[in-house]
Amino acid sequence: MMPLAAYTLLHFGTQCPPNEPCVIPVWFAPVIYAPSGVLFAGLAFVLRDVLQRLAGLYLSLIAVILGTFLSYFYVAPELAIAACSAYLLSELSDTVVYSILQRYNWILAIFISASIGLLIDSLVFLQLAFHSLMFLEGQIIGKMWMVVLSLPLIHLLRRKLFVKIAPV
Repeated sequence: MMPLAAYTLLHFGTQCPPNEPCVIPVWFAPVIYAPSGVLFAGLAFVLRDVLQRLAGLYLSLIAVILGTFLSYFYVAPELAIAACSAYLLSELSDTVVYSILQRYNWILAIFISASIGLLIDSLVFLQLAFHSLMFLEGQIIGKMWMVVLSLPLIHLLRRKLFVKIAPV
């Protein structure tokens, strides 16, 4: 997901000013914008939690490291460092919180861990990439949209996906 978020950041959006990230609206009254990679970044937190549930902690950590490495190749070096740093810190935070909470309530664990991860990701990325928190509100809203929209689907699929899998 993160390489896709990094690529989208520079190539797709409702507005793509020169030498700036492409942006999309994430809220409509008043309009709040966020860099376009925000949707994939939000989805990455949920998918990492699902991967951990399906394949285990070690494979999900390998995926985080691989995603960090691959996203470096899709954007300029200064954006790559910001994206990789934010992704690694936020995904590791998500992993720790999810690992603790998933034993109690799986859906709530995904929501809480993703919320913490997306906040860390937004703060670190915006500060390192743009030296500004101008898009912070939009980053949080855009990532939260993806988390909230994915939860009902995960809830519906969990019996099919996880019938024989015990919490890890």
